[in-house]
Amino acid sequence: MTTSVGGELFDPPTEAQRRASLPFRVRFDEATPTGGVRTSALLRYTADVASYHSEQRGFSRSWYRDRGLAWLVRGVELELSLPILYGDELVGTTEAVAARKVLARRRTEFRTADDQLAAIVVVDWALISDAGIPTRIPAGLGVAFGMSEGGFVPVRVRTRTPIDRQPPGLELTVRPQELDPMDHVNNAVYLDWADEAIRSAAGPGEAVALDAVPRRWRLEYLAAAAPATRMLASAWRDPDGWSCRIVDQSTGQVLLGARLEA
Repeated sequence: MTTSVGGELFDPPTEAQRRASLPFRVRFDEATPTGGVRTSALLRYTADVASYHSEQRGFSRSWYRDRGLAWLVRGVELELSLPILYGDELVGTTEAVAARKVLARRRTEFRTADDQLAAIVVVDWALISDAGIPTRIPAGLGVAFGMSEGGFVPVRVRTRTPIDRQPPGLELTVRPQELDPMDHVNNAVYLDWADEAIRSAAGPGEAVALDAVPRRWRLEYLAAAAPATRMLASAWRDPDGWSCRIVDQSTGQVLLGARLEA
C-alpha cells in the first residue's frame, strides 16, 4: 500500500528493494602496516552503501536537507570474522531492519569474492532536525524501507575507569580533514581516535588486539565534536579487552564510549 512521507508518495519495497549492495576494494591507504584493513574503513563502506540504498528508495541527501532533517550515527556494533587485506574485493549489502522512536537500525554484511561472510556492521542512526533535536521517524518512512517497529535495544557502551589508577590520556584536536559534508566529525574518525588511544596506552605486545581476527568493536556516540575541539582520549585494559572514552577537554562532555574485544 502506498505511503506518504514528507508530502511524497512511496510504495513499500519489494523483497529485492529491502536491500542494496555495492562492491568495495580495500585501497592501499585503508590498510594497516600489517596489511589488514583499518576497521574504520568498514564504517566508511557501511555509510556509503547505506546512502546508496536510501537514494535508491528515493531519499537522497537533498530530500532530507529540503525537509530540515539528517541522520547521525548513535551506536555501532562491528564484528570482523575473517581477515580482510589490502586489495581484497568485498560486497557490502545493507538493510534497514527496524525503527524505534527516533532511531533506525541498519545491518550491513560484507562478503568476500568467494561469498564468505567477513564482517557484520550494525548501526543505530538517529533522525535529527536542523536544530540538532532528535525527531520521531515518520511512520511512512519505516514503511518505505520495510522496517519493523520497536524491535531492538539501542547500542549502549558503559566504560568504567579503573579505580586503582588513572588511565593515560591522548590529547587530540579536530582537524579540517576529519569533517564530513555535514561539517561534523565523521563517525569513522572516532573509531580511528579510539584505535590510536589504545595503541598509545598499550604495552609491548598488547596492541595486537587491534589487528586480531576475530575482533569486535562497540561504540556509543554521545555528543558531537565541533571543529577545532580539543579532546582527551583515555584507554585501559579490562578483563574482556579494552575500553576507551573520549572527552571534550573544555566541557568535560563525553563524546564517545568504546569497547574492543578480541
